[in-house]
Amino acid sequence: MALQRSAILSWYDENARVLPWRVAPAARRAGARPDPYRVWLSEIMLQQTTVPHATPYFRAFTEAWPTVQALAAADGTEVLGAWAGLGYYARARNLIACARHVARELGGRFPNMEAELLKLPGVGPYTAAAIAAIAFDAPANVVDGNVERVMARLFAVETPLPQAKPQLKTLAAGFVSTERPGDWAQALMDLGATVCTPASPACGRCPARPHCRAHKAGSPERYPLKSPKAERPRRYGAAYVLTRGPLVALVRRPPRGLLGGMLALPTSDWRGRPWSDAELHAAAPACAPWRPAGEVEHVFTHFALTLRVARAEGDWAGALWRPRSDLEAMPSVFLKAARLALTA
Repeated sequence: MALQRSAILSWYDENARVLPWRVAPAARRAGARPDPYRVWLSEIMLQQTTVPHATPYFRAFTEAWPTVQALAAADGTEVLGAWAGLGYYARARNLIACARHVARELGGRFPNMEAELLKLPGVGPYTAAAIAAIAFDAPANVVDGNVERVMARLFAVETPLPQAKPQLKTLAAGFVSTERPGDWAQALMDLGATVCTPASPACGRCPARPHCRAHKAGSPERYPLKSPKAERPRRYGAAYVLTRGPLVALVRRPPRGLLGGMLALPTSDWRGRPWSDAELHAAAPACAPWRPAGEVEHVFTHFALTLRVARAEGDWAGALWRPRSDLEAMPSVFLKAARLALTA
């Protein structure tokens, strides 16, 4: 393992991705240290999305709120609006709660121990390990999907995911050391993201190739094995795009639950069977000349959603009337519905 570790770290020294929250390995050797706030923010954003998608959000957040104290003092609605498009809005609410806890209860300093990081809102085992390793150079076992894939291929693990997760975590733990733990965590992530990719891994460029059992077997793409996915259930609903001249009628969703606290289009309930034309009109938020504008599809973690979209011009006392430029602050499912109706 020592040879593998050394080869991967040497590869990272030459090939580390340039990321706005990262301190490069050469700068780290020269004494530079990551900002725990930026590491924490990036890890929360990256929990359910990719680096290319998260990067512009990270830049916008750190420009608007450059410190944890600034984020803690921000208006929650403004932060939720800036989060739109990153999905999983409970994470945004936890982001605000965590910033306020760190700023008010911990003097603006993030804990440097995994056990203490785990006590923060929205910080689970993976995120706590990542912050501890990357921000504080603690020897933590940081295992994300990229690391699982690398371990599964290095050791040709025959147990399929998700059952293999404990085994893959144990294998990754065997590489954890007090030598450059922050760089090691990021090296494994970069290796999985840029070389040991899900499809068509670039084995010719992999520093671990001499030790990789999957490569020796000639079938690296076979790993990690995966159990068949259960079919995702489908729900159905209706979304209503009501305009009054240049303004669009929006609502604020309840603070708890799916997409909680976000600006949204008014909708019907979401249920297990399609909505008829009569039901669509009966569930409308206002009396108006509604006409069908088509359907949009959206996939959440636990279900797929089909939304019938209706469009009308009219008035509604219960609306939050907003200009069309504000629609970008809505979750993507509602933004898709609004764009469909307004361009039809």
